[in-house]
This record gives sequence, C-alpha cells and structure tokens, in this order.
Amino acid sequence: MNQIGLVAIGRNEGQRLHQCLLSVIGKVDRIVYVDSGSTDSSVELARSLGVDVVELDLSTPFTAARARNVGFSHLLSLSPQLKYVQFVDGDCEIVAGWLKRAQWELNTQPHVAVVCGRRRERYPNKSIYNRLCDLEWNTPIGEAKACGGDAMIRVKAFQQVGGFNPILIAGEEPELCVRLRQKGWKILRLDAEMTLHDAQMIHFSQWWKRTMRAGHAYAEGAWLHGHEPERHWVKESWSILFWGLLLPLLALGMAWSTHALSLLLLVGYPVLGCRIFVRARRQNIRYEHATIYALSCVIGKFAQVQGALGFLRSQLLQAKSTLIEYKT
Repeated sequence: MNQIGLVAIGRNEGQRLHQCLLSVIGKVDRIVYVDSGSTDSSVELARSLGVDVVELDLSTPFTAARARNVGFSHLLSLSPQLKYVQFVDGDCEIVAGWLKRAQWELNTQPHVAVVCGRRRERYPNKSIYNRLCDLEWNTPIGEAKACGGDAMIRVKAFQQVGGFNPILIAGEEPELCVRLRQKGWKILRLDAEMTLHDAQMIHFSQWWKRTMRAGHAYAEGAWLHGHEPERHWVKESWSILFWGLLLPLLALGMAWSTHALSLLLLVGYPVLGCRIFVRARRQNIRYEHATIYALSCVIGKFAQVQGALGFLRSQLLQAKSTLIEYKT
C-alpha cells in the first residue's frame, strides 16, 4: 500500500529546487510542489520533472504554513491512502536513506506524530552565517518539543490538529508541535542525516533579518501558547526583551544620575557570551565555532527584539504581520 507523499514549498529556488526534487523522485508515492509566486523557472522545472504543481493564489499573503497546508490538501486529494507526508523546503535536498528510516520509526512507534533528523548546511564554510545555521540545527537527539520545516508527519495526527496555522509568518512548525503534544502525540528527533540546506547567506543584513524573524516567532509563540502548563517560548521572549531592550535602556537611562556607574551593567553582555561559549564547548563544538556562535547569540538579541517589537506593534494596531525574508 502506498504510504509516503511529499510536499515541497518554495519561491525562486532555481537549481536548489532541482536538487530537491531529484533527491525524492521515485522514492515516494507522490510529490506536490507548492510555488509562492516564483518569477524564475521553478514552476516549469517542477512540471518538467513530472511533479504536481500548485501555484498559490496571489491575492492572499504568502506564508510557508499556508503553502504547506495547501500542498498537504492537494496531495491527499490525489492520494487519500497516504499515511505519512514528508515536508521539505525547496532549498533542501533529502539525504539518501532518510525516507525509509523515518517511515520505519513511524511504523514502529504509533504514538509518534513527527520525526525529524539532522539538517545540515551544504556550504558551511562559505560564510560565517551559513556556519551559524549549521550550528543552530544541531539540536538534541530523542523526544523533542518541536521540529523544523523538514520533517515527516503522520497524516492522521496532522489532520487531527488542523495542520499549520496559516497566518504565522515564522515559527509555524513549533506551534504545530505544541498542538500535537497537547493531543498526546510525541515529536522525535532521530540520530540520522535528513537534509542538506543551501542558505546562500553571505551578508550581515541577511543574518539580521533571519534573526529578526526568529524574534517575531518567539513573541508570537508566547502570545499564542504562553499560558500554563505549556509556557511556550515565554522564557525565550523575556530573555530577548531583557537583553535586547530593558538592560541597555536601564544602563544608558541611568548613566547621568549614576555618574556612568550604570554602564557597568553592560558587562552582562560579555558574561552572557562566555556562558554560551562554555555551553557550546561542552557540546564538543570547536573553539572557533563556539566563539562565533556565542557572539551571534549576544548580538542577535538586538535583532530578535526588533522582530518581537514588530509583532507587538502589529497586535496593537490589529495589522497583519508581513513576511521577513532574508534571501535575495
């Protein structure tokens, strides 16, 4: 019986999409590519490979969550017997052996809704920003609270919670996992290679926007699921607000009245960086990589608070959040 379908999403991914689709053709029962308004040849490329293509309606704002939901619905309309769906971003290539491993785990563990593995950056040495992506994705093995955009999901579980929240511009995968876990499902990260990702992130401005998007996601996640017992991303959101906004305001705002003694509060930043560095080294991350990771975490608080404040502003003005895109 057919079991696995695949949904790939993307916009203007070009050669990256070609690699993505070639890595799965003939290895799953059906593939759907969802295009979010590409102006390159992505749509024609996918169709030339025999892949079913869905072009999103331009009148509704694009989100990855919406694209995945549309792809899932189209996939099940074509092959309603599918048990599992592998989601993948169009800039990722599925590693050989992953699909069989993920299917076996879901077959043998009926309480598991989602399995994911190790996503790696294809060109980690191309820039420090690519390297930071690769470090970020090295999360603990075993039962997890969330997955990323590449994951295999049980169809029954996905349908039970109504899929992704289509209005989220970021953080839609952890938010889905919150609702899955509330229904008693488990999320599992395997000790297995899953995908190769091509970030093409070579400029500081790209990294800043990507980190802003993370801050937006943390704030929105806490807004939606910050209540007990989940407390989803509440701790992370308070950390962002403290380091990115409250501490510098306090240090600078009191500088005159304290004869600049309040500026000593800024020593907290190198202390924070050292703590992150030590934690990274304990995880056997190389010295130089641990250094840039710690530095990025400290500087990233300011980008994240910009994203978090952008989300809060949208809530106050009752406006829809717009995509924060880092790729050119």
